[in-house]
Amino acid sequence: MSLRKVPEGPLREGFTTGTCATAAAKAGLMALIHQKKNTTVKVHLPIDKILEIPIHQCEFTENTANCSVIKDAGDDPDVTNGAEIGCILELTQEKGIQFFAGEGVGTVTLKGLELAIGEPAINPVPRKMITSAIQKLLHDHDLDCGVSVTVYVTNGKALAKRTLNERVGIMNGISILGTTGIVKPYSASSYIASIEQGIDVAVANNIAELVINSGARSEKYLANKFDYLPEQAFIHYGNWIGETLNKINQSPIKKVSIGIMLGKAVKLAGGATDTHSCVSSWNKDFVVDLAQKVGYTNTEKIKSLNMAGRLIELFDFEQNSPFFQLLLQHCYQHTHIKVKQVVLDIYLIHKNGTFIQYKK
Repeated sequence: MSLRKVPEGPLREGFTTGTCATAAAKAGLMALIHQKKNTTVKVHLPIDKILEIPIHQCEFTENTANCSVIKDAGDDPDVTNGAEIGCILELTQEKGIQFFAGEGVGTVTLKGLELAIGEPAINPVPRKMITSAIQKLLHDHDLDCGVSVTVYVTNGKALAKRTLNERVGIMNGISILGTTGIVKPYSASSYIASIEQGIDVAVANNIAELVINSGARSEKYLANKFDYLPEQAFIHYGNWIGETLNKINQSPIKKVSIGIMLGKAVKLAGGATDTHSCVSSWNKDFVVDLAQKVGYTNTEKIKSLNMAGRLIELFDFEQNSPFFQLLLQHCYQHTHIKVKQVVLDIYLIHKNGTFIQYKK
């Protein structure tokens, strides 16, 4: 999760890696056709919008071109913001457009993604955008040839380490993504897409049990307990528990274990399946009510807490704690209703790595 401060005022949209690659490919082919450099190109987006994209680098010979774009994610804290994304184009006698993974672009190695094993991780929509742009130029200039497109990302291997690409079998680089062509600041769409992609890969590789956690820290604390499961069985839900469970509900998954830290657990117990701080906050009156049900009377102490995680100062964090078991019961009720067909376990995780399992 990024700690980058949300900018004040209207947020600026950016453009996707797929749009970058399309602009680079179009600039490259135009350079080959006209034998001159381009400083900008217009890209037609899938949402029927046209963006003018600056070209960072443009080099060419009679038959090859190498052009690149600097990714601008707008005000979104995107891993690839500022990355150089480019295409090396070569005219070929063989008709059609062929895609290759250059330096920093991943290769698919597992089943379950939208692309076949061995294919470069250039997703279907960016492929279609690049193909459409190239085919139009070939048609407009009456060129009877094919084009090979090698997409690359400078430092893409290093950037990929900050993603979950390797877990879903995308190796040696990032994916070229985008369904609309633009990046909406602080949108959950890309994160939710990665959750769904992870579950698809698990199912395609015959995994019937998942462990879902908010992130790497909570996963690390549960890893030893589930050391019999492969890496693809672990999914990060971030703040989107509801969307994760909805996807699982549409799959053949048989068992799910949820690892959750106390702050998110309090929100979930109160019925919030999107636990982002911009969307939900912890309900002190709800927590007071839980505490009173287990005999706790000093409710002013609860109301004085500035964060839910400090409840461990008031209640012993142990397996048989009446308060934490009641809290987990509410978490179970809000999650099990979304995945009634699976065996569901919930683990409340302390910041020191210990955990409490809900006793059904």
